[in-house]
Amino acid sequence: MEQYTAPIARLIEEFAKLPGIGKKTAQRLAFCILDMENEEVLNFAKAVVNAKKLTKFCTICGNLSEAEHCNICQSAKRDKSIICVVEDVKDVAAMERTKDFMGVYHVLHGTISPLDGIGPDQINIKELISRLTGDINEVILATNPTIEGEATAVYISRLIKTMGIKVTRIAHGIPIGGDIEYADEVTLLKAMEGRREI
Repeated sequence: MEQYTAPIARLIEEFAKLPGIGKKTAQRLAFCILDMENEEVLNFAKAVVNAKKLTKFCTICGNLSEAEHCNICQSAKRDKSIICVVEDVKDVAAMERTKDFMGVYHVLHGTISPLDGIGPDQINIKELISRLTGDINEVILATNPTIEGEATAVYISRLIKTMGIKVTRIAHGIPIGGDIEYADEVTLLKAMEGRREI
């Protein structure tokens, strides 16, 4: 990037570190910043710093929060007897977009992946098990349909079933608007397993 001054080259480099941002997009973002008013740039920089500095994890569920407990865990409108277990905080946001689930969440912050050296102790499984006292009626396992996600779901379900709590797994299968002929065997198998009466 010899054609750019050192500060611009550094800015492009930093933007390119973000997921899904290639060199061209990083350049566009850098030049967008240069075209902004000084006050806008300062507000942008403050927003980045504050997001990092002021955001923490909820001590109950592991979701993002500004306080000790997130808004979902604090809400009196949520059914605390149903816990939906997800891999990542982004999954909470995705589930919340449905506006249908009124239980609470538990964020694992990863999956069991022996090849990557991640075992059950490296993710929030112990914290989940410690929550399962009192009036918990159901734990919904909403990990991704990957090898790691499936292994994590099976591991957790075996732990919870010994406690006498209902454990369910979200259905996986053919997406709305998808064609059966293009679906792979595993997707079709999951779709058949997740079928329900209509």
